Amino acid sequence: MTVIERSIQVSWRLRVFFTEGVFAADNPVLAEALADVAPRKALVILDDSLSQALPELEPRIEKYFSAHHDQLQLVRPPLFVCGSETAKNSTTIVGDLHAQIHRHHIDRHSYLIAVGGGALLDVAGFAAATAHRGVRHVRIPTTTLSQADSGVGVKNGLNAFGQKNFVGTFAPPFAVINDFNLLATLAPRDKRSGYVEAVKVACIRDANFFAELERDAEKLAAFEPAAMKHLIRRCAELHLEHIATSGDPFEAGSARPLDFGHWSAHKLEQLSHFKISHGEAVGIGLALDVIYSREIGLLNPAAAARILNLLEKLGFKLFADELFNADNDNQPAVLAGLGEFREHLGGELSITLLSDIGRPLEVHEMEPRAIAAAVAELRTRAGK
Repeated sequence: MTVIERSIQVSWRLRVFFTEGVFAADNPVLAEALADVAPRKALVILDDSLSQALPELEPRIEKYFSAHHDQLQLVRPPLFVCGSETAKNSTTIVGDLHAQIHRHHIDRHSYLIAVGGGALLDVAGFAAATAHRGVRHVRIPTTTLSQADSGVGVKNGLNAFGQKNFVGTFAPPFAVINDFNLLATLAPRDKRSGYVEAVKVACIRDANFFAELERDAEKLAAFEPAAMKHLIRRCAELHLEHIATSGDPFEAGSARPLDFGHWSAHKLEQLSHFKISHGEAVGIGLALDVIYSREIGLLNPAAAARILNLLEKLGFKLFADELFNADNDNQPAVLAGLGEFREHLGGELSITLLSDIGRPLEVHEMEPRAIAAAVAELRTRAGK
């Protein structure tokens, strides 16, 4: 037997721009970020709930492209797409987007620009990654969660077989443009959701950022703009830093530190039929793993208390009735999240816990009794 082997390295550039009024005619950020060779064609898809909250957004987008027609060509009026989590539960929207990409001759040097929350960005990113084996995808996130976390990552996913993000790709976007003004119409629940990813990334990467979140907790709970902007920018920066320096941006290994608190969160979303939002589920998941870390002697009680108190000060409820759900063997249904998490990554189970704030630790097994104790404590804490 003979073997020919070569190591192949691929370099990616991931850029996240911060601006306000991205579609103001005199704002050059979008046009300058995209039009390396002019003019470029662009297909814009718009979260339908955002278009209802901001009816002036569609004509503003059309005016923007008209003002920059020498650099960017809008191939059709913005296409409205369902942006809720249910959009990820089938390939219907992906097929519709493929049809639009084909109809308007969007090639690998054209742009699919998605304006919306994390679910829409996931669907659009998957469509872009699989049309022509990859057209240029531009994300303009419109939720706190997507601006701080999911919108700046390299993953695109659809739900299938009862599992979240079972189908998907790793495909870095051509650019991400965060416009703080697009958060203005969010309900308090949605503004808050992104905070939990900031707590998460601070817990695993930056104790100083965690202290800043504690300092700003009251301002954040009141949605004070300057505090929110700082949270989003630093959270996005830490996520990009992790993706760029962890040595495993496409998750070829079995560990995934950025999913601290997520093994139970994803399962809670499913058990609630997505009535529990991703941010709310991660808040519960973080609390569960923090208490678990303390229960097995990894994390000191004072640090655990700081994390739980911060989550509550930011407005997160740390218990959901879905934690009561049992499977056919009368075991907590949430425990199935461990098996799904392991299978999703492959290899041995790898769960990120904490030895201190800013100091993550990987474990390869979880003790059901300690998980049950953590759930019981959350239940008591919630007064259930």
